Amino acid sequence: MDNQELDIAVYVDQMALLLDLPIKDEYRDEVVANFERIKAIAQLVNSFPLPESIEAAPVFEP
Repeated sequence: MDNQELDIAVYVDQMALLLDLPIKDEYRDEVVANFERIKAIAQLVNSFPLPESIEAAPVFEP
């Protein structure tokens, strides 16, 4: 996000409403904590610089 801090708790609440997926109060804190971990991992991955010459493969073959 462009110089905006994502509020994970608000994001979880909004996505639960959007997906019509109620989260019980006793699980909500752990769901938020897991999304905070996911955000930290994604930031690490996204901060890795890739050269402009890299192209996405049209088909993944392990």
